[in-house]
Amino acid sequence: MSLRHQPVRTCIGCRSRDDQASLVRWVVIDHGGVSVAEVDCRRRLVGRGAWLHSRPSCVELALKRKAFNRAFRGAADTRSVEQWLHTLQSAS
Repeated sequence: MSLRHQPVRTCIGCRSRDDQASLVRWVVIDHGGVSVAEVDCRRRLVGRGAWLHSRPSCVELALKRKAFNRAFRGAADTRSVEQWLHTLQSAS
């Protein structure tokens, strides 16, 4: 019986390590000179990624700590993250 290796990533909100499958990948995309953080649903977009649990507490911590700017090594527009947070809060 063999155990398959599961990739492990660190949540930029709570800083805990978890299986990649339980985290959401975010990437930064250049929109006319503005770096915008967007969800990478299929985990196929190129570039540096940031991983985040889909829990409102993790998203709030990441926004409060400006973890996206640190993860992407530069300023990133996080309005889409804030919209995602409102969606998560209204769903719970």
